[in-house]
Amino acid sequence: MKIKDMLIATRPTVSFEIFPPKANYPIETIYETIEALKDLRPDFISVTYGAGGTSQDNTIEIASKIKNTYGIDSIAHLTCVTSSKSSMIETLEKIRSSGIENILALRGDIPQALLDDKTWTPEYRYAYELIEDIHKFDNFSIGGACYPEGHIESRNKIDDLKNLKFKTQKGLDFLITQLFFDNELFYQFREKMELLGIKTPVLAGILPVLNINQVIKIQELSGCNLPPKFMRILNKYEHNPEALQEAGIAYAVDQIIDLMSSGSVDGIHLYTMNRPEPTRRIMESIGTIRRALSTRREG
Repeated sequence: MKIKDMLIATRPTVSFEIFPPKANYPIETIYETIEALKDLRPDFISVTYGAGGTSQDNTIEIASKIKNTYGIDSIAHLTCVTSSKSSMIETLEKIRSSGIENILALRGDIPQALLDDKTWTPEYRYAYELIEDIHKFDNFSIGGACYPEGHIESRNKIDDLKNLKFKTQKGLDFLITQLFFDNELFYQFREKMELLGIKTPVLAGILPVLNINQVIKIQELSGCNLPPKFMRILNKYEHNPEALQEAGIAYAVDQIIDLMSSGSVDGIHLYTMNRPEPTRRIMESIGTIRRALSTRREG
């Protein structure tokens, strides 16, 4: 099922994100994760563009198996900045022939070696160029990324929102946010989207923090805000890994319940980090609310 159609029938959706195993791990390990997640009945599962050197082929293979073997709708991440136009057409043909109906169109990170290469001329500079090429196939539902706190490379939040509007006008069916820990910033972001006339559905990306190193890496990569409540948890339990994991799951549950209750979110997108147990605990905690919202929609 195309996610654009799913969002008409079901709001808020609840979805998971997984990533292919690193190159030195067998691909079968990811199927153990999917086996442990499938009975939680997510609306769809997204598969990122590899990890640690894995290829787009793994992303396509996993996304295809999620749909065709496990019977769960899937979305394949697709990055473009290091791709040629011709190779991208081949990749899109492969995605289509695999039965995948949904793509998350991303620019992707530029490897440092290419940044240092003064002769490098990318054929794709921005995600919107990829969105245009995907539309030529006319059979995909296309999602994009958005950044409630602004993209780390943007000059300011105003420019970031203008760029987002331009990108959505190229034909995005939905957006998935970068992770955030402060719901108020998400609500402010949605208000600004409304003021700019951006009506694209938004799925909120939520990550349960399970260890202190995870937080350090997230800060380095995204520069996201860590609100006082979150910092109190980190400071209190940073030397007690089990307690920090417990608190991290509870914090994620609080975020999700607040978002789902607000009516300001079209879906919850859980960054599982390929960890089934924390995901299971979160889903159990929000199960009654999820069923209540489903009942209200049906009524």
